[in-house]
Amino acid sequence: MRAYLPILIAGGMIGAFTLAFVIAYAAIKDKKTAVGFERNMKDSEIIRRLLAYARPYWKSFVAVFFIMLFSIGYDIISPLLIGELQNLVKADFELPKLYSMVAVYAGILLVSLVCTYFQAMILQRTGQKILSQIRLDVFTHIERLSHEQLSMIPVGKLVTRVTNDPNSISYMFTNILVTLCKNSMVVIGVLGAMLALNYALALMVLCFVPFLVIFTVIFRRFARMVHRSVSDATTDLNTYLSENLSGMKITQIFNREERKMEDFLRRSERLSQTKRGRMYVFGIFRPMVYMLYVTSVLCLLYMGGKGYIQDFDFLGQTIDSAIVVSFYMYTSKFFNPIQALAEQFDMLQRSFAAAEKIFSILDMEPELTDAEDAIELEEIRGEIEFRDVWFAYKPGEWVLKGVSFHILPKQTVAFVGSTGSGKTTILSLICRNYDIQKGQILIDGIDIRKISTASLRRHFGQMLQDVFLFSGTIRSNIVLREERFTDEDVWNACRYVNADSFISRQEAGLQEIVRERGNNFSAGQRQLLSFARTIIHKPAVMILDEATANIDTETELLIQDSLERMKNIGTMLIVAHRLSTIQHADNIILLSGGQIIEQGTHQQLLRRKGRYHQLYTLQYHKQQLQNS
Repeated sequence: MRAYLPILIAGGMIGAFTLAFVIAYAAIKDKKTAVGFERNMKDSEIIRRLLAYARPYWKSFVAVFFIMLFSIGYDIISPLLIGELQNLVKADFELPKLYSMVAVYAGILLVSLVCTYFQAMILQRTGQKILSQIRLDVFTHIERLSHEQLSMIPVGKLVTRVTNDPNSISYMFTNILVTLCKNSMVVIGVLGAMLALNYALALMVLCFVPFLVIFTVIFRRFARMVHRSVSDATTDLNTYLSENLSGMKITQIFNREERKMEDFLRRSERLSQTKRGRMYVFGIFRPMVYMLYVTSVLCLLYMGGKGYIQDFDFLGQTIDSAIVVSFYMYTSKFFNPIQALAEQFDMLQRSFAAAEKIFSILDMEPELTDAEDAIELEEIRGEIEFRDVWFAYKPGEWVLKGVSFHILPKQTVAFVGSTGSGKTTILSLICRNYDIQKGQILIDGIDIRKISTASLRRHFGQMLQDVFLFSGTIRSNIVLREERFTDEDVWNACRYVNADSFISRQEAGLQEIVRERGNNFSAGQRQLLSFARTIIHKPAVMILDEATANIDTETELLIQDSLERMKNIGTMLIVAHRLSTIQHADNIILLSGGQIIEQGTHQQLLRRKGRYHQLYTLQYHKQQLQNS
């Protein structure tokens, strides 16, 4: 009966253990573990892909492995030394022998500490290199995604994938892998030492192992679930913050602070709830393992004490005080790595959950890819032709229907029409931000699908209505980090587009700090900076999408003068609602419902008395009323 005491005690824990995990599951059962393009992966796939990042640094991991052997030796040898000290003190006490054994113990301890230091340093350096590579791969892959793919993923989610998730994975390389390997070797080494020292007591300790296995299997299943839930809730909160902090001015203008606070609290409470679920899971596993350890120690002390005091044979093995002391230490060293498994599993499952999110991004195939024999265009003349182009963002919902036109090099062509007629879509297709479903788009007579995307876009300069300025300086926003441009080049570009007047009034000139999204400059000033940014790169084709909208009259006159100068640089494509700004275009294309209904010069279209004439007359009368 005494031999089965450990089994009876440990068996009673299973009911409470399972019940506790049911409570934890209730906190997370309604949470989705995969959203949209994300998917759940097997551990084997995650490990295989993560180890691919570690492969270039295999020499560092091999060095750590050999260093680790010294600290493992300390864990295995130290209990034997303590047991010998016990026998020495109990039997014939010899002070010189005691000193020598203490010196040996201290020496082994010192070597173990030095090895632990070098192990940590090597792992941290290697882990940071791997972490940097993962971040670089994710960011580079995001850059390759199409506009459509980027538009369906919230910015906050992408930020989380590049920042938070790689940090979670770094624990795997800097701590978890080596610790798991070390603890496994310690457990095997300690078990071997116990069997050699007294196999009867060793078998008694092994009676608890099946229960450890059961607890670990259950724990592993729930651990992954809670980490997926925490990751999803964190991403959701980051996405909400990214969007609403950027739009805080609108929230304040419309007095919606309370409603936004309610939305924030709801997402924050969801994150708090999932973290409580994780707390339940990890707060249950470690105490259960500790209870198994305490139970094994109690059984050891009972069997060892009975054998030592009453000369009791346990399975034919004699027991003395040195064996009891050594086994007590070995039992601690046997269960300590398993107890640490809770924390290691926490970080491991956190790493796996983060890796799932990262690999889901990396597994997204870019919708726009270059052909294997894609052409690199060193320069282009700027001839553009659409041949019966059909395009839809969603299948069956055609935005362009059989659009055809021909633009000669250095022509200025304007696209006009009502909202949703397809003007901006045409400009996006020329830069190959999307692929068309039917027809052909030609640049200098070459189908753009046969041209590498990078070399194609290198020849385009885009000036949009919503100008995006990066944090930095005026100069860095104009040259876009290209160091080949001198200050004289920058000033020449600014003078060309009339941006030099307001830049020269800035205290730091070109080095004036640009705050986030350029909010310390007016809309017109930001537009002039975008013109300078385009001009300095000397594009063969310039695209202006509502570039003159939402600006004051004085700045519009400067921009109009800039446009007249820019016509001499290359082909110019303009989308504008103000028909007064495109009167001097070489060709005006009027779109409606995704089709071209009129095209010609300003005077030709007015003489036809068609739809363009109606739009112009309507705008003219509206302007007259405003002036009066």
